[in-house]
Amino acid sequence: MKIESPAFQNNQPIPKKYACDGEDVNPPLVFFDVPATAKSLVLIVDDPDAPRGTWVHWTLWNISPQTKEISEDSVPKGAVQGITDFGRPGYGGPCPPLGIHHYFFKLYALDTILIISSSARAGDIQEAIAGHILDQAELVGLYSRE
Repeated sequence: MKIESPAFQNNQPIPKKYACDGEDVNPPLVFFDVPATAKSLVLIVDDPDAPRGTWVHWTLWNISPQTKEISEDSVPKGAVQGITDFGRPGYGGPCPPLGIHHYFFKLYALDTILIISSSARAGDIQEAIAGHILDQAELVGLYSRE
C-alpha cells in the first residue's frame, strides 16, 4: 500500500497553502494498492517534532477502502474526523514555532470498521486499530515558517 500527494514528494517541503500561515486546507492525497480485504482506512497526520511531544494535525477513520484519493480541502464521504490537538475536528495544517518539522501522513488499512466516538483522539484511534491493521503506508512532508 502507498500514500502520495500530487502537492509534495516524500521528505520534501509541504507548500505553504496547506499550512496555518497559508490557506490551511488539507493537501490532496492519493492511495495505491489498498488490500482487497480491507474494510476501512484510517489516516492520522502528526508532527513528532512539536515542542511538547507529538502534535496531531488530522485524524480520519472509516474511510471507504475503495477511496483512491482525498481531494484538496475535502473529506471523503462517510469518513469521520476526530479531535486534533487544536481541540477541534478537521485538518489543521503545519504551524511549527521554530525550525523544520516533519509531518507524517499515516494510512492504515483495517480488517474492520471502527465503532468509536467522533470525539476520539489519536490515542483512542491507535488503541482501536491495534490488532486490525492489514497494511500501512506513510508519507512525510517537511515544513518551516522561517
